[in-house]
Amino acid sequence: MATSWCFTLAIFVVILLASPNASLATMNVIDKCWRGNPRWRNQRQQLATCSVGFSGKMTNNIGKGVIRYKVTDPSDDPLNPKPGTLRHGATMIKGKVWITFKRNMNITLQRPLLISSFTAIDGRGVNVHVTGAGCLLVYQATDVIIHGLHIHHCKSQPPSSVMGPASKVIPLGQMDGDAIRLVTAKKVWIDHNTLYDCQDGLLDVTRGSNDVTISNNWFRNQDKVMLLGHDDGYLRDRNMKVTVIFNHFGPNCNQRMPRVRHGYAHVANNFYQGWEQYAIGGSMRPSIKSEANYFIAPKLGNKEVTWRQGNRQDKASWKFYSVGDIFENGASFSSQTGVGGAKPFYNQEQNFKVADARSVSELTRSSGVLKCSRTLRC
Repeated sequence: MATSWCFTLAIFVVILLASPNASLATMNVIDKCWRGNPRWRNQRQQLATCSVGFSGKMTNNIGKGVIRYKVTDPSDDPLNPKPGTLRHGATMIKGKVWITFKRNMNITLQRPLLISSFTAIDGRGVNVHVTGAGCLLVYQATDVIIHGLHIHHCKSQPPSSVMGPASKVIPLGQMDGDAIRLVTAKKVWIDHNTLYDCQDGLLDVTRGSNDVTISNNWFRNQDKVMLLGHDDGYLRDRNMKVTVIFNHFGPNCNQRMPRVRHGYAHVANNFYQGWEQYAIGGSMRPSIKSEANYFIAPKLGNKEVTWRQGNRQDKASWKFYSVGDIFENGASFSSQTGVGGAKPFYNQEQNFKVADARSVSELTRSSGVLKCSRTLRC
């Protein structure tokens, strides 16, 4: 009897462990890298080896000297961050830090949260909501991972000060109320977050920020979704390179998915659940490659995917391409411009194979915060 029971238990464990892997074939290249691992909780830093696109692999965030920090306190004090709070871990600790959360929590920020270089915020396994004033700010920082957070109802914040690295008070300017804002940041990976209902936008990449990958996020219920490039006069953004992949836009998104100024964006394998004004647009002669996305136009109103600001000569000098996209419900992509197809020219660690647009619905099915089991895979 005991032998029979043990045999049955063994078969159950084998099936339980094997069945998640059966779905790996339908996952995108990032998720396939780590989500089949049932020991992900003990091997969290594997995640850093899975990023693709312009951020490249985030291996500077792992290895020797990483400090493992657990958030136990959802409170927030911008000028005197207490140990155990998210602000203390994200701002005050020098060197590599990998932040996790002890339990489900709602964090209301009193002022923008300044995220230091070599910081990974990992919300897997719990349900973490971040709201409040200004929300997340990556300012003059490099090698940052933001993964697994619900970020919403972020409000504008007048000029203020927060405690920064090395216990130095950092003055901050006006914050418009974005979920995540990158300012002069480099090598940033934003993955599997759910962002919605913020006062200004959901994600800004500005003021010379570069080498950014935005993947597997769910953007919904927002007018201005994603801005790449500070303003028309900020010429340093000509060097900006951003990859936007495997994201779900909608429902109830109006515009800027993304809006690009000056720089380059590779927008691939994203799912667009309608728009009001437009989906992808820009100004100041950006280069944009829209590749193998799935566009579903709204039932009523504007069916055109693109929007371009500038005179006829400016628009003619853009490199703005649609390659392998699928257009449903009457969606259209206006005439392409430029020469050379706006190729991303990835290096070896950035490169990935863009999937056929017919698989985008499946590849983006898990966009947003994942529901991760404590015992098996996400």
